[in-house]
Amino acid sequence: MRTRPPTGRGRVALALSALLGSTVLAALPMTVTASAAADGVAVQYRTSAGGATADQSEPWFKVRNTGSSTVQLSQVKIRYYFKADSASASYRFACSWAVKGCANITGTFGVPAHPTATADRYLEVGFTSGAGSLAAGADTGDMQLRFYQSSWQTLNQADDYSFNPSQTSYADWNKVTAQLAGTTVWGTAPEGNDPTDPTDPTDPTDPPGGGQSLFDDFNYASYTDPAIAAHGWNIRSNSGGPGVPGAGWDPSKVTFPTASGNTVMNLETSTAGTAESTRQTEVVSRSTKFKNGTYAARVKFSDTPKSGPDGDHLVQTFFTINDLKAPMADDYSEYDFEYLPNGGWGESGNILYTTSWETYNPDPWQAVNQHTEGRQSYAGWHDLVLTIDNSSIKYYIDGQLFGTHDAQYLPERPMSINFNQWLIDLAGQTSTTARAYDEQVDYVLHVKDQVLTPAQVAAKVAAYRSAGTRFVDEVPAS
Repeated sequence: MRTRPPTGRGRVALALSALLGSTVLAALPMTVTASAAADGVAVQYRTSAGGATADQSEPWFKVRNTGSSTVQLSQVKIRYYFKADSASASYRFACSWAVKGCANITGTFGVPAHPTATADRYLEVGFTSGAGSLAAGADTGDMQLRFYQSSWQTLNQADDYSFNPSQTSYADWNKVTAQLAGTTVWGTAPEGNDPTDPTDPTDPTDPPGGGQSLFDDFNYASYTDPAIAAHGWNIRSNSGGPGVPGAGWDPSKVTFPTASGNTVMNLETSTAGTAESTRQTEVVSRSTKFKNGTYAARVKFSDTPKSGPDGDHLVQTFFTINDLKAPMADDYSEYDFEYLPNGGWGESGNILYTTSWETYNPDPWQAVNQHTEGRQSYAGWHDLVLTIDNSSIKYYIDGQLFGTHDAQYLPERPMSINFNQWLIDLAGQTSTTARAYDEQVDYVLHVKDQVLTPAQVAAKVAAYRSAGTRFVDEVPAS
């Protein structure tokens, strides 16, 4: 439980009254041709730490495009399966060197659906959009990766499913898997753990009720494109909170640039150190018709401005919300992903909050909520998933469970879907030099009354894009 300082939470009181409170999405390249998906990719592996025990495991990889079409690396995921040294062991990922640049390679840990004697954890390696693409026949070059226990206890590699002590030079290795746009195209997972196997119990089963979806990849010409309103979105222009008092909300700073051949939504927030010069951005669904089910978006957070000096107390978000009808009203609901790259609200550094709200009183400040936080940089692209059923609220980041919140915070009324980028105050950077920050979002997805896993979300988005679907809204009005 956490009570946010009045400066931060006052933004909700103002945002709610306008039913505006969000940043819009930007479409990140995730389209793959059918031929490329069919031909897929191959993974070559070698180890740089071949002992049965080691201070850290060092799986090195190359990914090769075996198809006839260009592959966006941001669509590729590799899984290396291993046996944890204890049930409570936690692990950390690192990249020592990579041809594509370590900043463009991600590593997260997960638990297979069906743990085995040699695989009850996996390392999932992915790529940001900055890694670019692979032409047919090309490979990524070296990716010199490693992972280790958080406690730096010695690792036992001998019982790890994907480990091969004799493979000290690169060669194809089918005990690691690769997914392309959500479909497994390489390798053999431990028994029962192929995330795209149609018999896997974690795949969508179309349970009774619900299932209607909203999907938008935000393929628009500009902020004046009439399709934006036709698809149920409002780009904010009216004054008010959250953020710096007197700041403006500028629709023209919501743009749709092309990145790696794909249109993305870009939200720019800028300031020259005064309220009058501060321009924030927000996009919100016009309908408040979303309640239980799955919410997902692929969002690019930024740690630094694209121009000018750094340090502003910036908030970059993806959230759902409804209006506070009275102070401490018990039918208020809000569920946030909020990234503060430069701190704020009493924090001095990078922090990501996920927060589930029961209610609050704006004056005097009083809040009832539950939150989870991560104090590290989240710069770059991230897959954000929120699920709400009748028992809990769960937040996932890049396929990994980030926080589970209690049933007392479940929504009583439908909500809107929102994205915004704004400044808490002007105290973080007092310069009067102009600066500007970007937040981008690839897509948004909501599936009514069904809880999907992150893998199911990725598969559903890939299916829409494979079919050429750029927008659909089947969710009935509440």
